[in-house]
Amino acid sequence: MLEDNAEYLSTIWYTGSRKKTTFKEILNIIDERLEKGATIYIGSDSFPSKGKVCFATTICLHGNGTRGRYFFFKENLSPSSYKNLVTRITEETRRSVRVAELLMTNHDIEPSNIELHLDVSPFASNNGTSKHSEMLKGYVSGYGLECKLKPNAWASQTVADKHSK
Repeated sequence: MLEDNAEYLSTIWYTGSRKKTTFKEILNIIDERLEKGATIYIGSDSFPSKGKVCFATTICLHGNGTRGRYFFFKENLSPSSYKNLVTRITEETRRSVRVAELLMTNHDIEPSNIELHLDVSPFASNNGTSKHSEMLKGYVSGYGLECKLKPNAWASQTVADKHSK
């Protein structure tokens, strides 16, 4: 798992066109985009399949007239630790919070410039993830971050989903 900063920051990231990049290069692009008024959207998704669970996390940059751009990384883990839905969606949220935390603590990005997108349905929709939505929203807000849920969580629901399969 990507727990400490050195390991996390050395993880191989990819551009939306699947070219390898580094976290440092992503930070430079984030700085340029923030100066132009863009917002950072972070989302994660997972997909269980035979013998693994693939987690994908995305950093998407969009807004204020800037062309959208995104970056992602993937990690395949043993399915034994992620057999139930609540464990997987909590891990997805933790991964997104971790990226936001790195941006805020190591790069002085304000929480107001970051929005997390959770692949979770709102409580009232009564779907599989709905009963966990308030807990996960509370976890995110504890970091001073805003979040969106389905159907407005495009960074997780669309972008990360594409790369988790």
